[in-house]
Amino acid sequence: MLHLLSLPRLVGAILATAALAACSSGPSSQLPPAAIGTTSPEPTDNYVLGPLDQITIHVWRNPELSAEDIQVRPDGRITIPLVRDLVAVGKTPSELEEDIREQLSEYIEQPIVSVIVNEFNGALPQQIRITGAGAQPAALPYRAGMTVLDVMIAAGGLGEFSAGNRATLTRYNPETSLNEVYRLRLKDLLDRGDASANVALKPGDTISIPESRF
Repeated sequence: MLHLLSLPRLVGAILATAALAACSSGPSSQLPPAAIGTTSPEPTDNYVLGPLDQITIHVWRNPELSAEDIQVRPDGRITIPLVRDLVAVGKTPSELEEDIREQLSEYIEQPIVSVIVNEFNGALPQQIRITGAGAQPAALPYRAGMTVLDVMIAAGGLGEFSAGNRATLTRYNPETSLNEVYRLRLKDLLDRGDASANVALKPGDTISIPESRF
């Protein structure tokens, strides 16, 4: 039989072991390799405007109301003739067209409005982020068919002290409302050209790269 005085120590040891196991549990799994050169990129959800996106607004037969190379302000709004401080961030180009059309209809009859995106940054939930010990942290606009290799090339590769094969990818799962973490093998991908280590990305993914342990 256990002595009564040893019970608190036993409970403490069990809790410590459980905590250690929880801390040591790593990413859930590895994503399948991205298909390269065999399929066309799948279209994604409609593009959502983000801060610093550059757009052109064309109002048919009303050139004085049109505007070229308008940059979405950091506060998420734009200003054009007859329309002031209109929220653009978080809207698709079609939604912004409708909002502009509604405001201009107070001044002209049945305006026809087109919104063209010239330069893309994307809304924050659509960007791909690279953090940690990469060559440089970055936030890149997502594009259809983007892979880990594309992002790492754009971000300058791995840093001098990066532990590329211990990198992780964090992805939000809307079905479970949880973040899921996957293993990445960036060193194998970049240094050895291992195509099986290249995976497809989704809007909002975050790649985290730890430093090497000395």
